[in-house]
Amino acid sequence: MLNENIKAIRKSKGLSQEELAIKLNVVRQTISKWEHGLSVPDSDMLISISEALETPVSTLLGKTVVESKVDDLKVISEKLEIINLQLAQKKTGKRKILHWLFLSLCALIVTISVVLIVLNSSYLGWNYDDPETAVVGVAFHAFEWMFVRLAPIIFVGAIAGIFLTGKKA
Repeated sequence: MLNENIKAIRKSKGLSQEELAIKLNVVRQTISKWEHGLSVPDSDMLISISEALETPVSTLLGKTVVESKVDDLKVISEKLEIINLQLAQKKTGKRKILHWLFLSLCALIVTISVVLIVLNSSYLGWNYDDPETAVVGVAFHAFEWMFVRLAPIIFVGAIAGIFLTGKKA
């Protein structure tokens, strides 16, 4: 009973025989002998074992401990793996959305640039004396002025974003 309990509790704590032996300042073969029932630890060593395994001595000496924690760990491990896969899928989905947004932004900037080039900066020849067209002319001039200064910066940022959000190998 003691030998089975030492082995079951050691395994449930995720310790190897070597690791437990280091904690107890004994050789690994001593742990192996205890677990195979070839020898029994003395009372002082039993207290040390209970401290190292963070288990009461009564549990070590009591009824046989079932290794149910190993199964519990497998279930928890499987659930964590599923959660990690879901998080990875969400991250991939967000990256794809960002990638397409950056591509769309580049296309929009190119389209607006082409339109402005085709219009040949008509605001320079706009008649600002007519009050009805003066407002439109000022608004168009302000838009073009901002666009010409900010578009290159935004375009370079969008190109960088496209490369950063592209598929990873």
